[in-house]
Amino acid sequence: MPQKNVYIIVLNWNGKDDTIECIKSLREINYDNYKIIIVDNGSEDNSVLEIKKIFPEIKIIENKENLGFAGGNNVGIKYAVENKADYVLLINNDTTVDENFLSELIGKGESDQKIGALGSKIYFHSEPNRIWFAGGKVNWLKNKGTHIGLDEIDNGQYNKAGETDYLTGCCLLIKREVIEKIGVLSEDYFLYYEDTDFSLRVKNAGYKIIYVPKSKIYHKISRSTKPGSSNYIYYHVRNGLVMAKRNGSFLNKTAIYPYCVFLFLKQIIKIMFMPRKRNWAFAVLRGKKDFLLGKMGKAS
Repeated sequence: MPQKNVYIIVLNWNGKDDTIECIKSLREINYDNYKIIIVDNGSEDNSVLEIKKIFPEIKIIENKENLGFAGGNNVGIKYAVENKADYVLLINNDTTVDENFLSELIGKGESDQKIGALGSKIYFHSEPNRIWFAGGKVNWLKNKGTHIGLDEIDNGQYNKAGETDYLTGCCLLIKREVIEKIGVLSEDYFLYYEDTDFSLRVKNAGYKIIYVPKSKIYHKISRSTKPGSSNYIYYHVRNGLVMAKRNGSFLNKTAIYPYCVFLFLKQIIKIMFMPRKRNWAFAVLRGKKDFLLGKMGKAS
């Protein structure tokens, strides 16, 4: 049987060194039928010139501005589908991969026609036996996604492949038929939760999303936005609420607005009595406000 045709989409934004290392890693895998597509999101660090110099054969699509995670990846996804890819793989530029990672994903994907998307076991790059992602769990009480196994040393406790609530966009393999049926990532999110939203849409369309522990990659963790920054907090609050409104049960959706009131009161207390948490509180309030006003996409 001929190997399925895979288009690997690597989104770059001012991260040429990471992207170059990622490409070098991808070129060592034991799967042959793949093409790497670099989508540059309006970088200002000469990324395109540097990548072209080292890898002149690789296709680079240049966006004139930063379209966010969803918008940038969608450019690559559409290109892959137009070129008849059987599978589209989204992978963060700040990752390196095990040589078997893609063959393990494809093998599992081909084992069941009901499987629509698949994801790897992901480790911290700096500690290659410490887990960053071993499947995802949606916490509907807090309107957030959580990583199974986060910060745990891998002792084989998450070695069973199977269905999961969601997959991270850090490494997300999608069958073309799924994209043709449900579309691409929602650009309303701009940053964070577009992968959770997409996973839930895949499941709602009748497909399975599968965590594949034999597929392993190593993530340097987000360098563009540090956890705890105002942007990080803003997007997580706003987009978590958007995700719940669009994909939650009737009860989840009904609880959103009382939850917003609770968030408001909690942040007011922080502003008044906890000076060290004021910046955090203002970011939460800004995210909640924009959700209620229906402001999507990139934050103003």
